[in-house]
Amino acid sequence: MQLHTGRQLEMAFQLDMDRTVLVVFLSLWSSVVPDDVRLVGGAGRCAGNLEVNQQGVWKPVNDTYYEWNLTSAAAVCRQLDCGSVVSLRRTQQSSDILKLSAITDAFRFTQQGSASSSLEINCSDSVRLVNENSLCSGRLEVKSNQRWSSVCEDDFDQQDAEVVCRELGCGAPSVLQGALYGEVEAPMWTSEFQCGGHESALLDCRTSGSDRNTCSPGKAVGLTCSAPDEVRLAGGASQCSGTLEIHKLSEWKPVDDRGWNLRLAGVVCGQLDCGSAVSIRRRQTPPGRFIWELKSYCGESSPVKCLRLVSSSAVLEITCSDSVRLVNGNSLCSGRLEVKSNQRWSSVCEDDFDQQDAEVVCRELGCGAPSVLQGALYGEVEAPMWTREFQCGGHESALQDCRTSGSDRNTCSPGKAVGLTCSDPADVRLVGGTSHCTGRLEMKHREIWKAVDTEDSDWDQKATSVICRRLDCGSSVSTEKKKDSSEGSVWWINSSCVQSNSILRDCVTTREEFSTKSLEVTCSDSIRLVNGNSLCSGRLEVKSNQRWSSVCEDDFDQQDAEVVCRELGCGAPSVLQGALYGEVEAPMWTGEFQCGGHESALLDCRTSGSDRNTCSPGKAVGLTCSDPDNIRLVGKNSRCAGILEMKNNGQWRPVADWDSGWDQQSAATVCRLLDCGSVVSTETTDDAPDRLVWWIKASCVKESAPAECIKLTEDYESYLGLEVVCSDLLVEPKISPTPSTDGVSRAKQQGLQVLQGSNFTITCSIEPQYQGGYFQLCFTSSSTMQNYTQPAVNHSAHFPFHAADHTHHGEYSCVYHVDVFSYNFSSESQPLHLAVAAALTELIIRLVVLLLGLISLITALCCHSKACRI
Repeated sequence: MQLHTGRQLEMAFQLDMDRTVLVVFLSLWSSVVPDDVRLVGGAGRCAGNLEVNQQGVWKPVNDTYYEWNLTSAAAVCRQLDCGSVVSLRRTQQSSDILKLSAITDAFRFTQQGSASSSLEINCSDSVRLVNENSLCSGRLEVKSNQRWSSVCEDDFDQQDAEVVCRELGCGAPSVLQGALYGEVEAPMWTSEFQCGGHESALLDCRTSGSDRNTCSPGKAVGLTCSAPDEVRLAGGASQCSGTLEIHKLSEWKPVDDRGWNLRLAGVVCGQLDCGSAVSIRRRQTPPGRFIWELKSYCGESSPVKCLRLVSSSAVLEITCSDSVRLVNGNSLCSGRLEVKSNQRWSSVCEDDFDQQDAEVVCRELGCGAPSVLQGALYGEVEAPMWTREFQCGGHESALQDCRTSGSDRNTCSPGKAVGLTCSDPADVRLVGGTSHCTGRLEMKHREIWKAVDTEDSDWDQKATSVICRRLDCGSSVSTEKKKDSSEGSVWWINSSCVQSNSILRDCVTTREEFSTKSLEVTCSDSIRLVNGNSLCSGRLEVKSNQRWSSVCEDDFDQQDAEVVCRELGCGAPSVLQGALYGEVEAPMWTGEFQCGGHESALLDCRTSGSDRNTCSPGKAVGLTCSDPDNIRLVGKNSRCAGILEMKNNGQWRPVADWDSGWDQQSAATVCRLLDCGSVVSTETTDDAPDRLVWWIKASCVKESAPAECIKLTEDYESYLGLEVVCSDLLVEPKISPTPSTDGVSRAKQQGLQVLQGSNFTITCSIEPQYQGGYFQLCFTSSSTMQNYTQPAVNHSAHFPFHAADHTHHGEYSCVYHVDVFSYNFSSESQPLHLAVAAALTELIIRLVVLLLGLISLITALCCHSKACRI
């Protein structure tokens, strides 16, 4: 709930800020005269802290709430007849300052005390781009002798443009064209600029000795610079190392180190066109300033787009490799090798690269030893290709330190681009358990073993499965966050990074705080289900003598499956089928399991005395266990409606939504698991007293079993809950006959028989769940359909019928209807077949008629026989 509210506030803050900036811009343009505004403390009148004159007193302007951006600062530069705005920065002030904010077309001045954020604006002295739509594009004007002049296109080239764009804090020039942003007649700059491209300001460049007298129409220089960079590494040995700074809200600020790991740092390295991320580090700075922090719920695609302001002193330092990277891999230590030279990245031909070269690359990237070296393993590219052969000795610290062949390679066969996988330098173990597959999780990072705690609360069974696979154990069984007796140094790890199957080194964060918590993990020792879509489904594998083997379907039955599902903490087996989750040729388990079904582990079962020699193709056991009985709905007189509760680590608790993503689709999963039909409604409740809850990630529920989506949080209490109502809310009603005493009826195996002319009653009833409602008796015969309706009284209704005849012959069923939770629900009974038999009197008459007929027939035959003899 708090996360959801926080995101809404941030969005509202951004919208309000955008509106405020526009109003401030208009107000500055229309309301403040130059004598009311000044920049002081800078190198000249066009740079310094912004001050406003109020009743003869100059005071700095407060921007604690970040209402200003470069657009509004540009208006100040224009008012002061300076050039384009170059930068905007906020500084701390401790004296009385003014809050300058706009209301419609006027300013409001508010007295502020104590420490606040004032504005430092830097305008160019002598260059500006005139354009109402962008700060980095427009018609170029140069100031000389207090006069602004346009520049003739013939006096300005690409190198001159590079200097202007750099001077204005913009990116490289992208368009240089006459009259692109309008034409003016006069005045015109009369000399030709002759910049080398390295100058810091246009007026630092040499100019021609003679003045230009004319400039053809349509020749006033129009310049478009690319957008300025939004991310940089400052203070390092190169552009690929240093303190991470991000340009946002018109200002460069460092970034807090919380939440960052090497995987995220790799995104930044990619944006800077550097190599792979090699290391991250926390650096302490003086406290008391606002910097950027990564929001906890953001993804990895573009972390610099997902920031918020915080007060912090811990900033992030990143080191990227300068000239080597691995691309298209699932971690920073795997991928297709690329080498940078002359600002261009090139793939490397397999024929030019060997094991010793690979050792150097893995070491340079901070990874473990190379484990796989294979052409086209991570995709193939045609060009460009590195043209020389590397000749490393294996001891070098960087690939570019290695010798290369003297001649260039002209060709490289398809499928030969080097694909490299380096091992994970981090290691893990489970300690204190009954085997190496259970216990407290510890990690070896930077050669130091420490316990592990989670940086976020996203750790779940999927993350545990990664650890179990890393340890060559079986499937994940359980994970708990346990409290230790004292604080200790731990490695903080990012859970979502672990779930992505990245190497563990990439997922360790820079956090250094001690912790009293650690992760307790349990994996199965000797069985696992692989290639399934959940932890309770997949191809069965059994471990023996440190080797995993598939099991032949002929050696495995339903009782064996029950033992496996129980051992893995899953529900009863629902599907047992060969090759359901893929087929493997070898190795195969060679004995037949002979479980009784009561064993706690598969390897506790007896096996056949002789080994199996063959197993037919398509016979590897595929097993799907049902979800464990760990979910229920309570409090609404029905197992298919109520507050959602889940059982985890032996405890039933209500469930609360962690990521504010719970919706109909999430609730539909609950209804399906409970065999309660489709979802009717769901909502988040907030009327419960604070109690311990299980926090669940709703987005995960849509794809996985709910048990796999419980977040590994501490014992947080909450008043929130989730209410779910499913369609199969009602139990099945019962239908029963109640014959009257003046008729005879008897029940048959598939229905009821009543005598014609007798009276009978059909009763509909239902177990007490909800008050009221009504019953509908539906009658269907070969020629007609009829419905009868009666209100439910004491949860039942009686439907009497008189003088039964052939029109009552057919099928009857009861449907119960009731309105609850603002919806109409109904439930139908099993059908009852009713047959109508003739009455006793009618049967006697028919018998007499039949006998008389027989006598007449016999008499006629006798007479005929005598007549024949005569």
